[in-house]
Amino acid sequence: MYIADLHIHSKYSRATSKNGDLPNLDLWARRKGISLVGTGDFTHPAWREEMENALIPAEEGLYRLKENLRLADFCDFSVSPRFVISGEISCIYKQDGKVRKVHNVILLPSLDAAERLALKLEAIGNIHSDGRPILGLSSKDLLAITLDVCPDAVFIPAHIWTPHFSLFGAFSGFDTIEECFGDLSPHIRALETGLSSDPLMNRRVAMLDGYTMISNSDAHSPSKLGRECNLLDTEISYPALKRALDTGEGFAGTIEFFPEEGKYHLDGHRNCNLRLTPQQTRDLGGRCPICGKKITIGVLNRLEQLAVRGEDYLPERAVPFEHLLPLPEVISASLGISAGGDKTDRVYRKLLKDLGTEADILRLRTLSDIKTSGGERIAEGVKRLREGRVIKTAGFDGEYGKIGLFTPDELKNSSGQLSFLDEIPLAVTECEPTVQKNVRQEQEILDEATRPKSINAEQLSAATGKARVIAVIAGPGTGKTFTLVERIARLVERGVRPEEITAVTFTVRAAAEMRERLSAKIKRAADKITVGTFHSICYSYLKDEYTLADRAFLLKTSEKVVKEFGLKLTPQKFINLVSAHKNGKTTEFAQVIAAYNAYLAEAGALDFDDLIAKALERDFAGKQFRYLHVDEFQDINPAQYELIRRWMGTNGNLFAIGDPDQAIYSFRGAASNCFSRLLGDYPDAEVVRLKENYRSTPEVLSCAMHVISHNAGERALTPMLRSGAPVRLVECASELSEGIFIAKEIAKMTGGLDMLGKGREEKLRSFGEIAVLARTHRQLNAIERCLRHDDIPCVSSAKTDFLEAPEVSGTLAFFASLLSPNEKTLARAAEFVGAENMEALTNAFLPHIKGRPRKVLALWRERMHLSSAAFESLVAAAHYADMREFLDATFLGREGDVLVTEGNAAAGAVRLTTLHGAKGLEFPVVFLSGLTEKALPLETAEGTDIEEERRLFYVGLTRASEELILTCRAPHSLFLPELPASLKKEQAVERPQYQQLSMF
Repeated sequence: MYIADLHIHSKYSRATSKNGDLPNLDLWARRKGISLVGTGDFTHPAWREEMENALIPAEEGLYRLKENLRLADFCDFSVSPRFVISGEISCIYKQDGKVRKVHNVILLPSLDAAERLALKLEAIGNIHSDGRPILGLSSKDLLAITLDVCPDAVFIPAHIWTPHFSLFGAFSGFDTIEECFGDLSPHIRALETGLSSDPLMNRRVAMLDGYTMISNSDAHSPSKLGRECNLLDTEISYPALKRALDTGEGFAGTIEFFPEEGKYHLDGHRNCNLRLTPQQTRDLGGRCPICGKKITIGVLNRLEQLAVRGEDYLPERAVPFEHLLPLPEVISASLGISAGGDKTDRVYRKLLKDLGTEADILRLRTLSDIKTSGGERIAEGVKRLREGRVIKTAGFDGEYGKIGLFTPDELKNSSGQLSFLDEIPLAVTECEPTVQKNVRQEQEILDEATRPKSINAEQLSAATGKARVIAVIAGPGTGKTFTLVERIARLVERGVRPEEITAVTFTVRAAAEMRERLSAKIKRAADKITVGTFHSICYSYLKDEYTLADRAFLLKTSEKVVKEFGLKLTPQKFINLVSAHKNGKTTEFAQVIAAYNAYLAEAGALDFDDLIAKALERDFAGKQFRYLHVDEFQDINPAQYELIRRWMGTNGNLFAIGDPDQAIYSFRGAASNCFSRLLGDYPDAEVVRLKENYRSTPEVLSCAMHVISHNAGERALTPMLRSGAPVRLVECASELSEGIFIAKEIAKMTGGLDMLGKGREEKLRSFGEIAVLARTHRQLNAIERCLRHDDIPCVSSAKTDFLEAPEVSGTLAFFASLLSPNEKTLARAAEFVGAENMEALTNAFLPHIKGRPRKVLALWRERMHLSSAAFESLVAAAHYADMREFLDATFLGREGDVLVTEGNAAAGAVRLTTLHGAKGLEFPVVFLSGLTEKALPLETAEGTDIEEERRLFYVGLTRASEELILTCRAPHSLFLPELPASLKKEQAVERPQYQQLSMF
């Protein structure tokens, strides 16, 4: 039989260890008599590197420390600890309308498996934090990914009763395992009970029957190893360990804290020094009588909510367990001295040297041996501990409980005489019933937007209009897409053939949303309607003659041209210059751009901006544009306007919907006067204005309207939501201070990221409900560093560099050849896979081409043996319905399509995007940062268009539905005086205090 402690943090020990974590873990395991130890954080690159450098293989799936790295000790223990690869991951996500926070421990059979899983998770979120990475991924999805990478992994929900971060936690957990893991629940076979409960308590919950209930110390430093651990009667190997955890075969029991010592055993409020039993909490209505906030519901209370058996229930074949204290605490409690003092350490060292490991002393050595080495008082302390005759003061709300072995009077007895206690009561702080009247009543909060159940009058007028040209001015949140879809549905109901209907928008994401809504509205008829972006529809007519150049090819071509002409430009800046030239924004470098175009023509390729020009050379007579619908009409440039006229012909109908106040793409040639031009060309056009805003609270909308009113034009928007939180304006001292403030606020909004910070208690948010907007990518980079420092999952629309990797561009080229086979696409694909392999790969993957992109790419990864971070980023970005839609997004996507490593579509992460990239999106919570001079409005060498910059600011403000937080610093943006006086003004906390609060 041996002892295992499988759940170890490296986060705290790394900060205190001078010689590395693994040597320290090895040292403390020897002292405590633990044979098998979890390694800690397998996800962190530095930690993985340490494991690779410090460990060598031992038994199957286990490792031991290299002999030259073992730390010297004051005595030589025979035990040689083994290590099993382990790590803990925090999943914070939203499910069933509630923010869930669940910690999970993963055990793996090899360093190679750890490397593969870490690589997979790196593509989903930030896993490089020390000790416990945070992912906005559901526990079920994390389990699925883990099993996909390593079927032999052991997946264990950690400390399952902890209030804020666990499977059954009172504030963020579930009532059943199936609610959390769904159809993957059978893969959960072991559960970690945590410090604040023990097997006797857990037996009361019938749904836990059949699971292996394990105990681990969850050690935050090597010296805390073995507070709780497991007894195993098996051979020492990973397969035997997995079998014991999965089936209970060879699982001999656990060593436990007294549950009262755990820091969440009872209910209460630590700040108010209030400790409560479950019944007292119920009597108080769940509110603290001192501060009025919600009481922190402890493990005992939560367990009783799910228990169906009495406190004394004992199954026929109960796995045994023991309650113990760490030996230094036994010495401290027996002698009445500090557990961390020098005297305790001297006694501790003597006992270990004389009698062996902690486990031997506490469990097996005779009391006479302990008396001889440590004295009568310590021997009596161990005796009382073994018999369970201890004094308990229960922990609550993050405050550890206390376990005593002697009364104060006994400890004062200098003669050494002992008085023995037959029964020792549980000490609980009582609450007077009379204070209950001070409990605040929870206010009703409107959680769901009061969107209309049916079409409103203005939307109906737009959807049923009979004019050949209908121009709809639709402000933010007025139901623009809803109205457009409603009009198309009514056309189909009137007998218009779906093949004659086209809907055009500007991003692949918006087109996918429109297609989804049409499918829900008009079912199968939606498949016959042409829905896409301007560029994707144009490419559908050009793809037989041309290949659309991918990012890697364009950068390579640009680099060649830049070198050829000796330009002092990066390839990316040259591409931007080419785009500006082709959109009529500049006439510079015409000769250079001509050479660039010649290289593209030689390859039979087009870049993104060539598509419209080439399409204008085509004859569209008789095509499917009889009923043309253009979304985001204010974003069109002159070439697209001409294309619309060509598509309409002489008999076509146009439904143009958009908002001149959101015209923000002048750098692409768009102009805010597009509606005026349309009405000039079609004087009989019908104009409809949508005025009811269903997105934003009155506070958010008022703020936005104050700003945009400084531009010329008439506008009116009426908020349809109830009043909400005031808009906040936060003054920061620096750019770093802005990032720090935003990170802290997000942590509060999500209820805290770890056991040390719970955050706010009302209206908790998931990461996916929050966006951070800024004018430039550079500003976002500074904020992203602060978020990642605090382990906040985030994704940035700027991160598309992975598309340049050869294995990514080659993969995309191959699948493009399957969907659009022609001489050019086949040649590009053959360059990557080899001409001799094309036929076999085509036959293998053609049957899968209509499957979900992620599944298809997973098969491709296995077939091509791809394992780079860039390829995993591609897989993570494949959150589209089919491969064609995904390829459209990679080749034809704008910034708004956010081709980033978003991981699973259900994964939550804070979205970081520029104001341009935020167009068309909405979030319950928006941070709009960087309200400073020269940043917003942005000062450029070409000059500043104040009205367009104000429109851009307006777009950012109207992305928020419920909470809007603006951050500024001196010198202030000239837009600040345009904000309403009703804003709530604050000062950000400065860096020194932040450092103190976020050390962990």
